[in-house]
Amino acid sequence: MKQPNIIFIVADDLGYADLGCYGGRDAVFGPVSPVLDGLAAKGLKFTQGYANSPVCSPTRFALMTARYQYRLRGAAEEPINSKSRGSATLGLPPEHPTLPSLLRDAGYRTALIGKWHLGYLPNFSPLRSGYEEFFGPTSGGVDYFTHCDSTGQHDLNFGEQEQRHEGYLTDLLSHRAVDYVNRMALQPAPFFLSLHYTAPHWPWETRDDASKAPAIKDNLFDLAGGNIHIYRRMIHHMDEGIGWLMAALEKHGIARNTLVVFTSDNGGERFSDNWPLVGGKMDLTEGGIRVPWVAHWPEMVKPGGESTQHCMTMDWSVTLLDAAGAATHPDYPPDGVSLLPVLRDASHHFHRPLHWRMNHRGQRALRDGDWKYLMVDGNEYLFNIPADERERANHARLEPARLDAMRAAWQAWDATMPAIPAGATVSLGYSYQDMPQR
Repeated sequence: MKQPNIIFIVADDLGYADLGCYGGRDAVFGPVSPVLDGLAAKGLKFTQGYANSPVCSPTRFALMTARYQYRLRGAAEEPINSKSRGSATLGLPPEHPTLPSLLRDAGYRTALIGKWHLGYLPNFSPLRSGYEEFFGPTSGGVDYFTHCDSTGQHDLNFGEQEQRHEGYLTDLLSHRAVDYVNRMALQPAPFFLSLHYTAPHWPWETRDDASKAPAIKDNLFDLAGGNIHIYRRMIHHMDEGIGWLMAALEKHGIARNTLVVFTSDNGGERFSDNWPLVGGKMDLTEGGIRVPWVAHWPEMVKPGGESTQHCMTMDWSVTLLDAAGAATHPDYPPDGVSLLPVLRDASHHFHRPLHWRMNHRGQRALRDGDWKYLMVDGNEYLFNIPADERERANHARLEPARLDAMRAAWQAWDATMPAIPAGATVSLGYSYQDMPQR
């Protein structure tokens, strides 16, 4: 079969139930995500899919490398912040093989449109890690109108050069993605487009909120702003842009053999809907790591499918390489596992243990089958996830043998990973002094 075009869309801090296709409720203006809901209806939806981390840049390390992020020093930052600007160690090493570099070597054209968050120039850049084109911010968050980061520095770039544009960032990214598809459709090579939105990450600004930008510029966390209505509108703007992108694929007659994957980098933030899950960004409870995963590929994926296959971000990286017929690098064997058999047949299922750890609050987690081992602040928990997705019924005392076995399995895995460096930082941005515990 001809190599498919691949579009990997990543939302930023999207909650598990923010989309209609994952049980989200309509907003006051109507459905929040009609385009994505349509892609799920015409494709395959995963209900037990996870992010590699409950915070941004560590997940992006895993996405790029197809390996547990803990193998790289930069991913120990939770997350990379502006203080690492100029660092030669806190970023994605250019010599490391990546998803885009391996696809490029297999004949793909490659581009990142959107958020990078894997280290700063002069040492790190999308163009040094396999992307031929880059348009977007390099930091963890920027204002949607001024495009300035939390330090007030302008952070919208074309390649490795700062470039100023007027407009709402979500729309700028969507239009640039459409332009890329229009250009790629006129040449013979397959393409790989990473479309990494900053939406619906703070600050809380819709397309109509340009007047708010001056007041927000000194505090992008926007702690006194936002509400669920603004938040849902931000998701809707992203959804509209994805609709423009899908229309471009249809216009050029290339939608059928284009694999479109949609997900979030981690669980939801303060206005997100994670029902029925508990917790959110920075937490290894389900609300911090379980995320939407939608795959649309008419050439391969039958419509209306739903899978309970356990998977995480790095598995999708291997899946895209597998779909493209691209080889992994022998010196950097992937930790991810291909999901291509599941895309071919939604009923296919295989055993997939998933491991996490966080410097923040000393968290650790293992999902293995129905069961999940969790530690937070030194407290251990054991949950049967299908029976108790909210992680309220702790079986740790009831089933000590299972707890011991899962703890030992997590420890055995952890022994294969580098230790958390002593200087690794945790950046929260706000605390319970700013808002009550969720």
